[in-house]
Amino acid sequence: MIQSKKNRTVPFSRFNEVISGFSNSRVLVVGDLILDEFIWGKVSRISPEAPVPVVVVESESFMPGGAANVANNISAMSGRVWLAGVVGDDPRGKLLKRELKRKGVNIEGIIDDSTRPTTLKTRIIAHHQQVVRVDREKIEKVDGGLLNRLLQFIHKQLKSIDAVIIEDYGKGLIIPELIREILKMAKRNGVAVTVDPKEEHFSYYKGVTALTPNKFEAGGAAGIEIKDNRTLKRVGKKLIEDLRCSAVLITLGEGGMCLFEKDGNITHIPTVAQEVFDVSGAGDTVIGAFTLSVASGASLKEAAYISNFAAGIVVGKLGVAVVTKDELIKRIGEHVRVGEAP
Repeated sequence: MIQSKKNRTVPFSRFNEVISGFSNSRVLVVGDLILDEFIWGKVSRISPEAPVPVVVVESESFMPGGAANVANNISAMSGRVWLAGVVGDDPRGKLLKRELKRKGVNIEGIIDDSTRPTTLKTRIIAHHQQVVRVDREKIEKVDGGLLNRLLQFIHKQLKSIDAVIIEDYGKGLIIPELIREILKMAKRNGVAVTVDPKEEHFSYYKGVTALTPNKFEAGGAAGIEIKDNRTLKRVGKKLIEDLRCSAVLITLGEGGMCLFEKDGNITHIPTVAQEVFDVSGAGDTVIGAFTLSVASGASLKEAAYISNFAAGIVVGKLGVAVVTKDELIKRIGEHVRVGEAP
């Protein structure tokens, strides 16, 4: 495995200090807003019409998805969070905003657009397994008056926040013009900008503070398939050079994470997941915890370790889930105090 060139131990007291500061940290999330619907049921037979299972529905639930789930994660970890994006002027949009407000997310930056529906992802789950996912959406570039209204809100908020997350799900909100303006404003105000990227849009992200791609997104963007540590290292270095960013945190599934920093330091972080039930939304948890940690004064390496612990917790839950500050401190304490952590 790739090891850090600066293999220094991070004590539990430092992690505790950073996480305890979450409640004083202010983060703005800008991105594609999605409503996640879960249909829960059981399967006892195969359809006579086609070789597919018949799911008998027992219950339904809704959760914030996409950038909304990132904001939900930050709020669950006691961070102060503002959300900017676009939803349809429809019942789905109203439901999403109501859920977000209930979860403590500031929704002043969410704009209603009567020309598009709120994106809905429906997951049908039977016996703890996802059977199928149905997406209902209209992918269209956000520009004109909508873009101006978003930028006005972002400009206002950037004067009083500690970090910005750009959450790109490829639904039309994250465009080069928006990112350019965010980076200009962030630079003037000394605010970190992190990105959960879309593979096709990596060229948009030049000059951001950090990105958190998974290995498929990172390899695709670099044009190099990640097969081993050698190719992983090539990909990380290429992305740092091409995007002129401070760090790239590549998530590797069961392989943990690898942090590449512009000073050449490379840190491999093994997974701490105890049991994996569902990886839905894990990337949202990673960037949420990583950015909230940076906003609380953590180094990039400390933030990466904290986000790895957060991901290890959330994949052990079914559905698009979140992590609380108390869960995070407890899990880190269990590992660090017995000498298993960095």
